[in-house]
Amino acid sequence: MVVSAIVYTVCVSLPDEPIAREYIGWLTGGHMQAVLDGGAESAQIIRAQSPSEPLQLEVRYLFPNQQVFDRYVAEVAPALRAEGVRRFPPERGVRLERRVGVVWFDTAHPGPAIRPIQ
Repeated sequence: MVVSAIVYTVCVSLPDEPIAREYIGWLTGGHMQAVLDGGAESAQIIRAQSPSEPLQLEVRYLFPNQQVFDRYVAEVAPALRAEGVRRFPPERGVRLERRVGVVWFDTAHPGPAIRPIQ
């Protein structure tokens, strides 16, 4: 059995630079650490250069396997998501899209995560 890592990505569109700075401050001020404490192995913030409007971020978390990710979603994510909606509701112009994917190949971590294309 191949154990594959899970990538959880939150794509965020922000209306302006002040809200983007506030959002990044919230992420780096404890939110990302809470996701790491909830089972993620790593976290990244990527700011899109193209297109540059609207301001877009991708926040990526790597979980070691589906079971750890499922536990995070059930036990940790609800409170973190509620806080995010409270601080950055749609009325402030913040839009979110969540994506979950299975790692099929990773040059940084070869081995069990490498899967043949099926």
